Amino acid sequence: MNRGNKAIERFPSRRGRFIRVDMRHSLSPPVFRIGRSKTGLGLFATSPIRKGAFIAEYWGKRIPTKTADDLNSKYLFEINSRWTIDGSDRRNIARYINHSCRPNAEPDIRNGTIRIRAVKSIDPGDEITYNYGNGYFETFIKPLGCKCAACARKRRRARSKRARA
Repeated sequence: MNRGNKAIERFPSRRGRFIRVDMRHSLSPPVFRIGRSKTGLGLFATSPIRKGAFIAEYWGKRIPTKTADDLNSKYLFEINSRWTIDGSDRRNIARYINHSCRPNAEPDIRNGTIRIRAVKSIDPGDEITYNYGNGYFETFIKPLGCKCAACARKRRRARSKRARA
């Protein structure tokens, strides 16, 4: 929408309403994009992200942890022993952040909100990743084999050592 010399855009909010944003004061170009990775869809940086910078908030419906175990969703993020966030809404861009054994981001849980921040500088084109934790890793990732870049490098080195021996 263009009104006079102001460029106004409408973006969906977390509650389904639209937010009006003056694009002259927004980040341009976007800081990240959703794209294909070796583990499915992933979140990639399109511009440099500094160490310690906020990346995204993991948000969704807050549900009791007891009932979360019965849901068939892979986007559950446990805040504490009582509450879990179901981040399956596609507008939740943090749901596209994949697991890595050598991550470049980490979740920061405060007052019931989950904010993802960079733990090292992220270059444009790099996939944004964080460690999902031992419980998730042992249950879902380990049985299939970890496909993160760090584990793929480790497997490649082991194969080349065996081939030389």
